[in-house]
Amino acid sequence: MRPSRGPGPRRGEIPGDAQREGREHVEFPAEPLSVDRTEQLHKEAEQLKEAMERRPVIDMARGVLMATWSCTEDEAWQMLVWVSQHSNIKLHDVAEAVVAATQQEPMPARLQERLAEAVRQWHARRDPGG
Repeated sequence: MRPSRGPGPRRGEIPGDAQREGREHVEFPAEPLSVDRTEQLHKEAEQLKEAMERRPVIDMARGVLMATWSCTEDEAWQMLVWVSQHSNIKLHDVAEAVVAATQQEPMPARLQERLAEAVRQWHARRDPGG
């Protein structure tokens, strides 16, 4: 006769409370992470945190372009990316300049020129015959 098991989870099962509440069972690696891997994960976490903090201004700039030019969300994104790449200015900084312009802050001439070019290109793609 085999000994009976007590009321706990079996090997590999999620404990009852976690299973009922929909929580995941987390297993840790058998070996600790290397210093290099730990530093890499820390760096990635910092980059994600920074991206999350910068996302709202980028979304606002997209909204400004969408409202101004009646373009789609994707088209506004493409314009911001094009301006960033062709002016060698970070996307976040381009977005800040676009949003600041709504508050009567002057946009740097270089960005104005690049944004005007991005809009011209967008119009040309949208209406190739016009």
